[in-house]
Amino acid sequence: MSNPIKIQLPDGSIREVPSGTSPLDVANSISPRLAAAVVVARIQLLAPVGESANESALEASEEAMYSAHAAAGPRIVDLTTPLTEDVSLELLKENDPAALKVVRHSAAHVMATAILELFPETKLGHGPATDNGFFYDVYRATPFTESDLAAIELRMADVVARDEKFIRVEESRDKGLAGYQQHGDFMKVHFIERFTKPGETISLYKNGNFTDFCRGPHVPSTGRVKAFKVTSIAGAYWLGDEKNQQLQRIYGTAFFNQKDLDAHFKHLEEIKARDHRVLGKQLDLFSIQEVAGAGLIFWHPKGGLIRKVMEDWMREECIRRGYSMVFTPHLMRRELWKISGHEENYAENMYPPMELDDAEYRIKPMNCPGHILIYKNSPRSYRDLPQRYAELGNVYRYERSGTMHGLLRVRGFTQDDAHIFCTPEQIESEIEACIDFAEAVLKTFGFSEFQIELSTWDPRDKKFIGGAEQWERAVGSLTRVLERKNIPYKTIPGEAAFYGPKIDIKLVDVLGRLWQLSTVQFDWNLPARFDLEYIGEDGARHQPVMVHRALFGSVERFFGVLIEHYAGAFPLWLAPVQVGLVPISEKHLDYAESVKAKLEAAGLRVELDTSNQKMNAKIRDFGLQKIPFILILGDKEAATDSVSVRVRAKGDEGSVTITDFIARATKLVAGHAMEL
Repeated sequence: MSNPIKIQLPDGSIREVPSGTSPLDVANSISPRLAAAVVVARIQLLAPVGESANESALEASEEAMYSAHAAAGPRIVDLTTPLTEDVSLELLKENDPAALKVVRHSAAHVMATAILELFPETKLGHGPATDNGFFYDVYRATPFTESDLAAIELRMADVVARDEKFIRVEESRDKGLAGYQQHGDFMKVHFIERFTKPGETISLYKNGNFTDFCRGPHVPSTGRVKAFKVTSIAGAYWLGDEKNQQLQRIYGTAFFNQKDLDAHFKHLEEIKARDHRVLGKQLDLFSIQEVAGAGLIFWHPKGGLIRKVMEDWMREECIRRGYSMVFTPHLMRRELWKISGHEENYAENMYPPMELDDAEYRIKPMNCPGHILIYKNSPRSYRDLPQRYAELGNVYRYERSGTMHGLLRVRGFTQDDAHIFCTPEQIESEIEACIDFAEAVLKTFGFSEFQIELSTWDPRDKKFIGGAEQWERAVGSLTRVLERKNIPYKTIPGEAAFYGPKIDIKLVDVLGRLWQLSTVQFDWNLPARFDLEYIGEDGARHQPVMVHRALFGSVERFFGVLIEHYAGAFPLWLAPVQVGLVPISEKHLDYAESVKAKLEAAGLRVELDTSNQKMNAKIRDFGLQKIPFILILGDKEAATDSVSVRVRAKGDEGSVTITDFIARATKLVAGHAMEL
């Protein structure tokens, strides 16, 4: 065997094969049935003994779509890729999430093929896979319309039926660049110039007459894209700049089979039924008033009541955990934001300065500089630390008009912000306490699953302030806490706040969706910028370190997630109306009033329907409002001092005494119970 290489399979066995053997060759040598089932391969260079390769961040970046550089860690490759070094090899079939992403990227190429066959004047941008499907950015002088999507999808079926092989070819950067320049493909020219260097080769993928600049990988042929749907079209500016060409983004999705595709659209219907904007209107919880401005929330009485319950719980829990509640102004001098670094690093997210008689002011986008001023107002000793300040403070951030979305992305919101000032020796215990607090928030409000991301800096990015030693020490502190608590996490390079690394906690809702809410952030920069001090045990002056943390994230966003998680059917302790009273007739009103008084005296939130509607209509109306308990009151109930109980989503439970019902309901409220 000439020039053999070693292939390590998932079972630990090692095969020696000729250099240039492909993953498909290996699959065929194991079983022709396996070769027919595999979609793509994952390889990783076999590290020498005592060494291990870390997963490359390249795989998750935009650069991964175009760069020809091999990742040091595991990477996905075509089945036909020649293997020339010792590697571990996994043959991925349809049950692997990575394989699904490859199918979706291949589906994007199928869609681009169809678009150019139908509308050859179109210029292509890029077509990545996403968590839910794929898209392709396109430019055409005559914009696409919704009616064009059906034609594109029909032509995609033709491309799939032709079962064209995806073939990877390499050519010189200069040749590829010249070809795209000649045809006016300005987006492809940009990607080649940005992600490759002079003298390099670039990779192209061909299927039939279609060629695209792409790193890959792809499925073996277009025929493997079996179940797909073109879903929508939206506007997008080239490079996100409103001064550039107006592009269009055509979205689609793809799965391995029709069953999974159908399940996906059923899931989307469930999401639609839980849309917090629809439920917010139906349940009269909040509104956004056009006359007041986009992204500004008006809390209606029922929504305001839920907000009060949320905030009361948070304040009480903060105090119980050793925080002091503070309040800071909504606007402060511009000079303060220059000291903090926000003027330099965050100005695009802030509203313009306003000139008053003594200085320029800015509306606050966050609360941290205000908390710093409170800390700095008095001399501090190491005995005073940690100082924990918490505030449910209103902040305002500029969001582009097309990016706002109900409660989930707004211009004005209330942040459950806290800042902890402590010694370097205390920082890890404080971070650990913040994570414990975050877990308590999620559990109390009914979320049992979450995922952790550790966002670190990118030393090449000028937005980050501070030196490498500080960043490494800060990242090390966060990492040690996560590992000590045995919490799995994913590292996200380059996504830290400009002043320090952070831990983001993403909850998983009832539909399996991830929501970014809680965050814990390390900061040594602001204490330095504001010359914060404490007197140490040695009598000398020292600089404290600082933790930023928000657990709801924002009250608005958390409330929006709650609405969708519960589909508006809040647990008893959060429900704005906990008990609906239905007197059978007018003669039972007096008894209903007495029941209402007893329930309210026990701390329950009650609504009595005194209208002239029939009993069933009253029950229906309360049901539409998703009220947890409906109590029906008639002759028998009045005579026995009881109530007939109807439970949301369960139906009638029969009669119980008022005393027993109150005991049941108050116990559920006190325990923050999720079920009735």
